[in-house]
Amino acid sequence: MTSTAATLVETLEDLGVEYVFGYPGGRVIELFEAVPDAEIDLVRPRDEREASVMAEMYGRLTGAPGVLTGQGPWIGSIGMIGQMEARLASSPMVVLTEASERGEYSTLAPYQQARGDYGGFSLPDILDGVSKEWWFPRTPVETIRSTQLAFKHAVAGRPGPTAVVLDGNAITAEVPENPTPRAWDAAAQARTWNAAPTASDVASAVDVLESAERPVIVAGNGVHAAQAYDELAAVAETYDCAVVTSYLGKSTYPETDERAAGVIGSFGHEGANRVVSEADTLLVVGCRLNPMDTNWQAPEFIRPDEQTIVHADIDTRNAGWVYPADVGLIGDAAETLAMLAEAGSGGPSNGWALERAAEAREWFDAPECTDDSAPIKPQRAAKAIQSAVDEDTIVTADSGNNRFWLLYYLQTPAVRTYFGSGGVGGMGWANPAAVSAALATDDETDVIAVAGDGGFSMTMNSVETAVEYGVAPTFVVLNDTSLGMVRQMQHEDGDIAGVEFHDTDFVRIAEAFGAVGKRVTEPSELAGVLESAKAADVPHVIDVRIDREEDMAETLSSSFYESVGGLHE
Repeated sequence: MTSTAATLVETLEDLGVEYVFGYPGGRVIELFEAVPDAEIDLVRPRDEREASVMAEMYGRLTGAPGVLTGQGPWIGSIGMIGQMEARLASSPMVVLTEASERGEYSTLAPYQQARGDYGGFSLPDILDGVSKEWWFPRTPVETIRSTQLAFKHAVAGRPGPTAVVLDGNAITAEVPENPTPRAWDAAAQARTWNAAPTASDVASAVDVLESAERPVIVAGNGVHAAQAYDELAAVAETYDCAVVTSYLGKSTYPETDERAAGVIGSFGHEGANRVVSEADTLLVVGCRLNPMDTNWQAPEFIRPDEQTIVHADIDTRNAGWVYPADVGLIGDAAETLAMLAEAGSGGPSNGWALERAAEAREWFDAPECTDDSAPIKPQRAAKAIQSAVDEDTIVTADSGNNRFWLLYYLQTPAVRTYFGSGGVGGMGWANPAAVSAALATDDETDVIAVAGDGGFSMTMNSVETAVEYGVAPTFVVLNDTSLGMVRQMQHEDGDIAGVEFHDTDFVRIAEAFGAVGKRVTEPSELAGVLESAKAADVPHVIDVRIDREEDMAETLSSSFYESVGGLHE
């Protein structure tokens, strides 16, 4: 017989786990002791927050569950950042944690005890609020079975985080050889099947799309989750559609393509928003249509009483949730789009989609994108970053003003080149996400993290993690020595405390971590510094001093967003 911990690690191997992201503590130490004997790499960043984001990004990129492990109280607190993003961004994740039980002492003024009864706090209740499913198994076999099911449900249907709370006694016990009930083969137990829409619903959608004169596809994160890029392009071609994306859907379709019209939403492209407003038919794929996507329900933006809406989503709740849909297509985005492409004979090709998309793409540029003044215009910085992005580059974008400058002015040249913190939208996401992306991809892929100085500071330990694990992402700091987005809200809300930062020397911090630090103050220097950083085999931190007076909301707010008052963020 073998211990539950050793068998659990064998289960991870059987399920093809490549990395475990975590921090040792509590009874998960039993797992950490077994991992060195397995064909699994343990990545231990400097805290559970970073580990959780790394696991989330791994799941988002690969489609396989990112594995997060650590002691219960910290997985249920700072480790929640990545789990919340995984839930709302539909990233598969499996959390292996514990409740810090202390046996007979657990109800005696407990210390760290997290099982939820007398005197302790309830980790299960915390997990229940975020996880798709969670388990608290009490026996060795139940522990193995629960882990298998956690992997199954992390990817079944709409992907998301699942969790197993390991029992302190069960994890150290021996697994019986012939238990009843037994634990089945891990791969067999975790197997899933893709869902697909009904033939009649597909036929209805085809009729709608073939009769449309101004069809537009709204591509969301579900296209990333299903890696349905070829299928999306085929449907756009078959039905002569213009293609816009949500923020989370950015880079599901190359923004340089002739059908691409940009990103919709309150700080999305004005041209993309207008294209959606002018459409007679909308095919929404893998997008919940959250308030930012819909310009906060601006009445002239999406109009279900005037437009025909086909809503395709893996989650039955999402189709027709925000706006009534005329046709719902429930299923995996790749399966759904493939069925639509195969069933269609093509709609009328009247030139509208290509003409309007070409006009919409003009919004990717602005005079500030070539401005040579210093401090550097954020628009100019975004264009310099764009110049460093090719089909083998991944950009991870943080939350705040930096995210919207990139959304607007970085025109992605290929699919899977841009991922952002847009599920729950927490600051500090870009840095650990970049390290994870560098680990999860081959040596030919370059990774660039972009954050403001606020978000970068939250997780700058990720630079040290990159050095330790031998990957070399580039970390770009758009530095205005403040919480720029909140500071600029002062125009609307009066003075806001806590928005100004001490001018931190990120160059010296980078060097202390074993990376290379560069400060850029002249716009003409940035593109060259970025190219040098990409070519290097050690991480670079590029401190870009941007014009803090360039008002993001004033510059980028869409006319539809302004029509409902603006600045809900």
